[in-house]
Amino acid sequence: MIAISLPSRKTMILTCGAAAMATVAGCARDNEIELAGGVGITATRTACPAVAVPLHTGDITLFDPQTSRDARAIDVVATITNVTSQCNDSGDKVYQLANFDVVATRRDAGPARTVTLPYYATVLQGGTAVVAKRLGNVAVTFAEGQTRGTGRAQASAYVDRAAATLPADIQERITRKRRPGDQDAAIDPLSLPEVRAAVQRASFELLVGFQLTQEQLEYNVRR
Repeated sequence: MIAISLPSRKTMILTCGAAAMATVAGCARDNEIELAGGVGITATRTACPAVAVPLHTGDITLFDPQTSRDARAIDVVATITNVTSQCNDSGDKVYQLANFDVVATRRDAGPARTVTLPYYATVLQGGTAVVAKRLGNVAVTFAEGQTRGTGRAQASAYVDRAAATLPADIQERITRKRRPGDQDAAIDPLSLPEVRAAVQRASFELLVGFQLTQEQLEYNVRR
């Protein structure tokens, strides 16, 4: 069971690494090859979902007029930044909190103004399966006479610890010491299909980004 929530006061957070790429290392160290006392892999892993902003969804551009795509018509450009995270994995439900800032610039330094921007928070399992999604809004405020505005937002998710934990036999295959001369000494256990599949199933991510229209997404890809 996965639950996801967006509080009324919006904020975001980024933890451990790149978007949509959770590995057996989770939010800790990468896999290390140990040579002392035999060849093995030290797999340091956490049940906490990785937090990331997927490619092309960390920026949003508003035009005025809305139908124009001329550079002179750019009204507001906003970016998700300063993503941080806090995780509580002490119970049966792993709680991941993501906080972020939104920094924006506007074309005209006019009167005080507030721009409301939509964002999403998605829990992804195994790098491909969307198991929960919520939408929210973040308010970006521009002071009078200023072209730069800021806002904060927040998203959180609960993940079952059991679902985010590798089976004991898979953990043993990954961490078992391998000595020169062993039949599987030269085999990376993470290259085995069944091990790789188990790691993928137990990997979760909390992804946050702007809720873009198809046209806005295409604009981000092209620029």
